Formats: sequence, C-alpha cells, structure tokens
Amino acid sequence: MPLDPAAWQAIALTLKLAGLTTLLLLLLATPLAWWLAQTRSRWRAPVAALVTLPLVLPPTVLGFYLLVLMGPSGPLGQLTLALGWGTLPFTFSGLLIGSILFSLPFAVQPIQHAFEAIGPRAMEVAATLRARPLDAFFTVALPLARPGLATAAILSFAHTVGEFGVVLMMGGNIPGQTRVVSTLIYGHVEALEYAQAHWLAGGMLLFSFAVLLILALMKNRRALP
Repeated sequence: MPLDPAAWQAIALTLKLAGLTTLLLLLLATPLAWWLAQTRSRWRAPVAALVTLPLVLPPTVLGFYLLVLMGPSGPLGQLTLALGWGTLPFTFSGLLIGSILFSLPFAVQPIQHAFEAIGPRAMEVAATLRARPLDAFFTVALPLARPGLATAAILSFAHTVGEFGVVLMMGGNIPGQTRVVSTLIYGHVEALEYAQAHWLAGGMLLFSFAVLLILALMKNRRALP
C-alpha cells in the first residue's frame, strides 16, 4: 500500500521540525555545553540537572507544563497575547519550542563530553600564542569537538523525529500544522488502520536502526589508531 498525501505531508512536517530543532539546539547547546565543561560555579550542578531533566521526566508531564505556561492563562501565553502573537500551543512554533526543550540533553551532553575530552592543554597553548578566549574557542575548541557536535546533531534529529508525548500535548494532531509521523501512526492505530500504520512504523524502525548504526560506525572510527 503506497503512502497517501496525508502521510507525505506528515513526513515533510516531521523533517522540517527535526531540522529546525537540530539547528537551533546546536546554537543553544554549544555555549551551554562549553560553560558546563569549563565552569566551577556552584550553579553547575543545578543547571546540569535541569538540562538532563527531560531524560527522566515523562514527556506528557513536560508537555502539560508547557501547555499551561504557554496557554492563555499562563505567563508566557499572556505575553504572546499582549504582543499580538496569539498563543503558542497547537501551532508549529509551540511544537518547535517543546521539541527543543525535550531534546536539549541529547544535544548538550555529547558536546559537553567532547569539550571535556579536549582538556585544558589545547586552550593553554592557544593562550600562549596570544589568542583571545573567543578566538581560541572557535579555532581550537570547536574543531576538536566536531565528533561531539556530529553526534549531538544526529541524536537531536533522530530524537525529534521519534518524539510523541510532547508533540501530542503541545501540538495535538492538526493536519498540515502539527501532525507529524508519530501522531499519524497513533491516529491510524486508533482507527484500526493497521496497514497504513505498518508502512509508517516500519519506516521509523529502519530510520532508528540507521541512526544507531551510524553512531556505532562513528564511534568505531574514532577508536581506530
């Protein structure tokens, strides 16, 4: 059974959401991961715990509180209403914010580990060559952390493609606006349309396997002398 137009629309929206989430996460997670890798502040542990929270928090809980925060009675919702932007829940923008927060640890942790693996020596050498901290970050730290950045990008993209709870809570299942592959599969199963669900679920299974295979190959390549 070929995929119908609704399925292709959901796939396109899923790829758009995952792509934007990954791009914004890399911009947000890189400086945050650098700070976590370098700082000795007493705020390091609370910030690290907050970043890691989506790993242990049920997605529906995160989605619920985002819904309350961005709803018409919530502080962020009242702000967006005052600015004339409307409310964010059940829109693509709200879905994007929820995806960024839910996938944040999948971006921050690989980059943080990559920065920590560099050690202080490389930055000290850059400092002796009179490189400013910002220049050293872009010319030394970032190039050395490329494997961590690549892992973060792959994990963030894949995690966004597969997310369900936050998507359903924040975006619902609106065709062309917030309906992604995971919610479309749920709709097919709920309607007992197992044939359509099989095509999409099988594609997700192959995609997930390919992501894990790529990560394993990258790890093996880095381990080679």
